[in-house]
Amino acid sequence: QVQLVESGGGSVQAGGSLRLSCAASGSFFSIDAMGWYRQAPGKQRELAATITSDGTTTYGGPVKGRFTISRDYGKSTVHLQMSSLKPEDTGVYYCTAGIRPNRAAVFRPYWGQGTHVTVSS
Repeated sequence: QVQLVESGGGSVQAGGSLRLSCAASGSFFSIDAMGWYRQAPGKQRELAATITSDGTTTYGGPVKGRFTISRDYGKSTVHLQMSSLKPEDTGVYYCTAGIRPNRAAVFRPYWGQGTHVTVSS
């Protein structure tokens, strides 16, 4: 069974940095894009960043210039380096990936359980 396992969340003061990681585990055929979405308390889930299989990145407006997404293709892992953090970055960060579980299947989205990030002023 495919799982996305996140790590690296926590609490930090404004202006600080955190690095999130997400690893795909289990048996699967291939991975397409990977990325991160976030959900602040009382708000809808929004895009943080994504990275495609060929390395093309996309960032949500509020995080551009402060967050950097990267990928370790050999380890099926995606990272999100978050810098210059602001209190409004507080929320639950969810890893997502388009995964093809076997050769006969099509890509479908998988989600991690989420990791909490708290930025205090």
